[in-house]
Amino acid sequence: PLTLMDVGVETTVKTFEEKTREKFLQNLGFVEGAKVTVVSSLAGNVIVNVKDARVAISEQMASRIMV
Repeated sequence: PLTLMDVGVETTVKTFEEKTREKFLQNLGFVEGAKVTVVSSLAGNVIVNVKDARVAISEQMASRIMV
């Protein structure tokens, strides 16, 4: 899951654990094959750089993104 990635390491989105949120994540730029980098992880939130934009998502949501 994305939550296990170290800060500053670029990786690729492989799949999503829960299909019900897949459309929501795709709208944010999390599509299969997209390059993502964890910028920081603070207070239950993860800030991710995806498609040249910074997006803040909850750790719960980030744990559903498989990289």
